[in-house]
Amino acid sequence: MNDVEHRKRPGAAFAGFVVPAVLLVAVVAAYRTGYFADAGWRGGEYAYAFIGVAVGAIVLGSALKFLRPPWNSVGTGFLLAGLVGFGAVVAVFVLVLVALSRWQT
Repeated sequence: MNDVEHRKRPGAAFAGFVVPAVLLVAVVAAYRTGYFADAGWRGGEYAYAFIGVAVGAIVLGSALKFLRPPWNSVGTGFLLAGLVGFGAVVAVFVLVLVALSRWQT
């Protein structure tokens, strides 16, 4: 019975990655189309939502990693998607800093 309980679930890690990745893409798509502009959202609110999804995926993925096997691989997927999203935030931040440092008045 132990063999059945500890077998790998490759689809669970993929599902754990897809959920936050789709949320990150949805935030970017909403920003590009101005979907929440009627509610008063500008660029900052979308940025907060993107960062919130990325950090939330990292926190939820870490919590799921500490739970035992059925949720372990889902947590790995959440962590990977959250780290990719957080890496995108850092890359944009570095790009803005480099652009500002080269901006001549």
